[in-house]
Amino acid sequence: MSTETPAAPERGDFIREIVAADLRAGRHDTVVTRFPPEPNGYLHIGHAKSICLNFGIAQEFGGRCHLRFDDTNPVKEEQEYIDAIESDVRWLGFDWGEHLYFASDYFEQLYAWAVDLIRAGKAYVDELSADEVREHRGTLTEPGRNSPWRDRPIEESLDLFERMRAGEFPNGARVLRAKIDMASPNINLRDPVLYRIVHAAHPRTGDAWCVYPTYDFAHGQSDAIEGVTHSICTLEFEVHRPLYDWLIENLPVPSRPRQYEFARLNLTHTVLSKRVLLRLVNEGHVRGWDDPRMPTISGLRRRGFPAEGIRDFATMIGVAKSDSVVEVGMLEHAVRDVLNRTAARRFAVLDPLKVVVEDYPEGRVEHMEVANNPEDPSAGTRTVPFTRELWIERDDFMEEPPAKFFRLAPGREVRLRGAYFVTCREVVKDASGAIVELRCTHDPATRGGAAPDGRRPKATLHWVSADHAVPAEVRLYDHLFLHPDPGAGGRDLFADLNPDSETVRTGALIEPALADVPVGETVQFERLGYFTPDPDSAPGRPVFNRTLTLRDTWARLQAQGRHDTR
Repeated sequence: MSTETPAAPERGDFIREIVAADLRAGRHDTVVTRFPPEPNGYLHIGHAKSICLNFGIAQEFGGRCHLRFDDTNPVKEEQEYIDAIESDVRWLGFDWGEHLYFASDYFEQLYAWAVDLIRAGKAYVDELSADEVREHRGTLTEPGRNSPWRDRPIEESLDLFERMRAGEFPNGARVLRAKIDMASPNINLRDPVLYRIVHAAHPRTGDAWCVYPTYDFAHGQSDAIEGVTHSICTLEFEVHRPLYDWLIENLPVPSRPRQYEFARLNLTHTVLSKRVLLRLVNEGHVRGWDDPRMPTISGLRRRGFPAEGIRDFATMIGVAKSDSVVEVGMLEHAVRDVLNRTAARRFAVLDPLKVVVEDYPEGRVEHMEVANNPEDPSAGTRTVPFTRELWIERDDFMEEPPAKFFRLAPGREVRLRGAYFVTCREVVKDASGAIVELRCTHDPATRGGAAPDGRRPKATLHWVSADHAVPAEVRLYDHLFLHPDPGAGGRDLFADLNPDSETVRTGALIEPALADVPVGETVQFERLGYFTPDPDSAPGRPVFNRTLTLRDTWARLQAQGRHDTR
C-alpha cells in the first residue's frame, strides 16, 4: 500500500482545503469522516448534500466514512427509519463497508464517562424541571442563574445518577448537567443537559436503559471512539462546537476529533424540516415519506430522479460557510442533464384524440424503426407498431389555429415521428360539438419520416397505435408549495401548499414497450417530459410518475444571468 499523502482533489472548498492541509502537515495519516443521521424520519435532499460531502471527502483523500446512527431518543426512533436511511445512502452510490455504527453501541462507555465527570466535580444531577432549566439559563443579553442543586455533593450526584439508570424516577424528574459556566456568552455552555430520563423501549437496546445521552454528549464522544478526524456538521452546530471541544478535553477519550461546519441546503418551494415533513405525512397531505412530491431521498427516487443527478447537484452548489437559498430549478437542471443523456425515448399520449388514416389499409401493421435516444447512438433503435387508427395528443390539434400554431389543423400536413407525413382532411364531432376524431391521409413516400422531395413539415408529433396502445395512469407533479419561501412573513406554512401539486390522468395510452419498464428506470415520453413507473403499477395497468417536464427554466435564466441563488 502506498504511503504517499493523497493530493487534494481538483474541485476544492474550504473543508477539502482543511483536510488537505491536515494531511500535508502530518496531523492525520488517514481521513475518517462520518454521516450521523438520527433515525427519526427519512433522509431528505439536505442530507444528500451532507452524504456526498462526507463520503466524497473520504473517497477523494483515500480515507473512510462511517455511517453512524444517532439513536439517543427512543421516543421518536424506529427500525423503519434505520432501514430507509441505509437504503438511501446505498442508492446514492456510497458504501460504508464494515463501518456501520450506532450511538447505542457506546451507551455503557458514555455512561461511564458521565460518571467520570461527576467524580471530577464537572457534572451534577439537577432536579429543576425542563421549564425551570430554561428559565435559569438566561438570555443572550443576561447571564444564567445557578441551579439550587449545582453544588450538591459529588457522592449524592453519583447515587442519584445510578438510581436514574435503575429506573427509580419518572421522566423529567432529574437530569444530569455539565458544570461549566452559567455566565458564558455561549448559552450552550451554561450547564448543558448531558442525560435525561426516558422510559421508552429502544429499537436496539429494548428496555435495558431508561437514561439516554443528549446529542451534544453522544456526538463528540462517539467521534472519538471511532477515530473520526473531521467531524463535519451543518452551520447551526457552530455554536455547539465549544461544548464539543470542552467534553473532548475533559474526558479520557481515545482520540481528538475536530468539528467543522458548513452551510446547510435551503431550497425554494421546499421545506426540509423533519418536523414539518412528519406533519405532511401524518396529516395526509402526501401519500407517505416516499411521496414523489416530498424532498426525501426516497421520494425523489420514486419520482424518478437519478442518483447521479443528485450527486451532480451537490457538486454544483458546492460547500460554503454562509447560508443561502438555492433555486429548486438548479436541482431539476442537474437531473435533466443526466436524463437527457441516459433516458430512453418512448411514445405516450396523455390526453388522447383519435386519428384515422383513411387511405391506410385496414388490418395492416408496420413496425417503424425509431431511435431510443438521439443523444446516444449506442442506445440503438426499437420498433413501434403503426396502424390505420392512431392516438395523438389532443393539444396537438386546433380546428382554428392561431398564427404561431404549427401542429395539426384542417388541411395541414405534419410528420408523425418515425412514420409518415399525414394531412388532416376532416374533423368529426359528437352531438355536443366536441371533437372526437380526425380523418387524415398519408403520403406513402414519406415512410420513416422523410420526404423524397425534401419538404419539411413545421411540426413532428408523437403517436400511439390504437390497436396496440396500453392503458396507463399518469401522475403529474408540481411543487408541493406554491410560494418560493413557504411560510415566510408569518404566513401559515400549510396555507402555501399547492392544491395542484399532483394531477392524475387515468386515460393515458402508451406504446407497448412502456408496459415492461421496471420500477426505478426513468424514460422520456417524447415531447412531454421524463417519467418513471411507480410501485403502484399492476400487471396490465402501469402507473407512471412525471419526473420533470422537458423545459429547463433554470438553465435559461442562468444564460440570462438571472438565476436565483440567494
